[in-house]
Amino acid sequence: MSSRIFFRSLASSAKAGVKPPVQLFGLEGTYATALFTAASKSTSIESAAKSLESLNSTIATDSKLVGILSNPALSSADRSIVVNTLVSSTPSMDKSVQNLIKVLAENNRLNLLSSVYAQFAKLNDAYNGIVQATVTTAQPLESKLFKRVEKALSQSSLVGSGKKLRLENVVQPDIQGGLIVEIADKTVDLSIASKVNKLNKLLRESI
Repeated sequence: MSSRIFFRSLASSAKAGVKPPVQLFGLEGTYATALFTAASKSTSIESAAKSLESLNSTIATDSKLVGILSNPALSSADRSIVVNTLVSSTPSMDKSVQNLIKVLAENNRLNLLSSVYAQFAKLNDAYNGIVQATVTTAQPLESKLFKRVEKALSQSSLVGSGKKLRLENVVQPDIQGGLIVEIADKTVDLSIASKVNKLNKLLRESI
């Protein structure tokens, strides 16, 4: 399947009323959106997500493969070998994902595979009503406190009615204390480092 045919499937699917739940940007976002729409029409979004996740896990655990995918000097014949290797690495790989790999190889963009996976995951989460959020702390949150933060966010307007929250605790010692909550396109910075920076700025302006 050529890149023209692959992206044409995006247009034809859109006519059938299939619409990606969120807008993505950049080349990775374009490929992820095309895959999402093609899969929703020809196979299934769930099937594509599982195949792409399995493929990404294979790539992430093979440093040699990462190096090969990142090599822009691969010949067309070499890229074909890589495509066959990737497809065979995931049993019963979703047809739409197979087509994506072929298109990326055709355009010498196999290095985008992991980035496309990350962007597709955003589409899949939004499609399934999952809202991603991170809470950054200087030390790992205790289970009890993590659940309190999770409950508070789940009940907030930031998540929305009927949505499911997926919260991750990121440890970043240099914030010194407090926490930073990032959800959707919003950030709430309650870290000590942020407060110190604001105080320093205020002191400088007062001098």
